[in-house]
Parts: sequence; C-alpha cells; structure tokens
Amino acid sequence: MSSFARVAVLISGGGTNLQAIIDRLAEGELPHVELALVASSRKNAGGLDRAERAGIKHVYIGKENFEQDLIKLLDEHEIDIIVLAGFLKILSSDFVSRYPDRIINVHPSLIPSFCGDGFYGLRVHEAALSYGVKVTGATVHFVNEVTDGGKIIAQRAVDVKDGDTPEILQRRVMEEAEWKLLPAAVEKVAAEIVARRG
Repeated sequence: MSSFARVAVLISGGGTNLQAIIDRLAEGELPHVELALVASSRKNAGGLDRAERAGIKHVYIGKENFEQDLIKLLDEHEIDIIVLAGFLKILSSDFVSRYPDRIINVHPSLIPSFCGDGFYGLRVHEAALSYGVKVTGATVHFVNEVTDGGKIIAQRAVDVKDGDTPEILQRRVMEEAEWKLLPAAVEKVAAEIVARRG
C-alpha cells in the first residue's frame, strides 16, 4: 500500500498557503504527503506559477461545470485530501458530502469568531479590529455543508497589536499561524489516512 496520501490544493489567488505546503514538503516535514494537483478557479492566479515552479501538475478550471470537472480531475489523480487554500468559490453540499473528513480549509480567525458566510480575506481582520479583540489567529478545519462549520483540526492564536491595520494583521496571521498550521494539519490528516490503509 502507498505510504502517501495524495493531496490536491484548490486556490484562487497568489498561493501563499500553497507555498507554505510546498516549502514544508521540500524540507522533508510532510512525510505522508504527495502534492499531486493544484487547481485554480482563476486563470491568472499566482498560485499556478508557484505550482509550475515546483513541478506540480496544475490546472485552471472554468466556471461552467466547475464541480463536475473538478470531481473528474480528483478521480483521475486518485486524490485523498482536498485542501482549500485561499479558494474563494463556495462548494455545493453535494460536492462536500462526497468527501467527508477529506476537505481541509484554513480560516484566518479563531473559529467560532469572525467566520461563516461573508467572512473571508481582509473582511475577517477588519471585523476583528472593529470588535476590539486582543487575540485572533487561524483555524484549520474539515469542511462540511455549513460554511466554516466543520470539525476543528488545529488552531493557533496571534496577538493583535496597537496600530494594526487589516493588512498588517492579515500578514501577521499568515506568517505566525496559517503558514505553520496548514502544512502540519495536512500531514496529520495524511498520516491518519495512510495508517487506516494498514
């Protein structure tokens, strides 16, 4: 049996979380992970360039029949784990229910704070600053039919500092939490999948 879990990363933008996974892989920190596919919902996403530089199979999937085309690709590449890394498309309940405990998302807050419909990107950090919290962070969780409602895999707290703007806070949360948590969570889930295979 394979000692790897095959991973697909779904992106829509620059791919900084994808890069964190690529870097940890290169450093040998993800022994059960095989990064088999990067798929983007946007044609010019910077993450596709990152995948190309790393020698990873990468594709852009157009809006029409997006989920059907994605399912076909996932099947073709025998994907075990789907990672949403700055992926801005909402997946349907039908799609999500096909992959129970196999879709992972990283969210830039400590769920259940500042999450759910409409909370993504800078909006999360704007809300945290406007509320006046002193600590925020990131959460990696399984995806289910409820936006940001799946079981939590890992969390890491990040201090909010005087003078933070949403952009400054976003960068700190990425550097101190997202880029560390996500690769580690992918490895944890991959190791569990490999162990279950016996």
